[in-house]
Amino acid sequence: MPNTHLIDQIAERVERLLLRHEELMRTNALLSAQVQELTHERDLMKSRLSAARHRIDALIERLPQSTAVKDKA
Repeated sequence: MPNTHLIDQIAERVERLLLRHEELMRTNALLSAQVQELTHERDLMKSRLSAARHRIDALIERLPQSTAVKDKA
């Protein structure tokens, strides 16, 4: 029966596609978790950079004015 053979082939392909779909779903979940982790790490680094800039700006403001004038000259 040719129809039985064709149905078996289609069923096999569907099974392979379902397995591949499951693999891709797991991979996507792992990649999404990595993106979330890296986004959090980036935000933390941006926050630390901002805090460091504020500390540097505060230190610059504490420098004597005469030093700033000499640097410009």
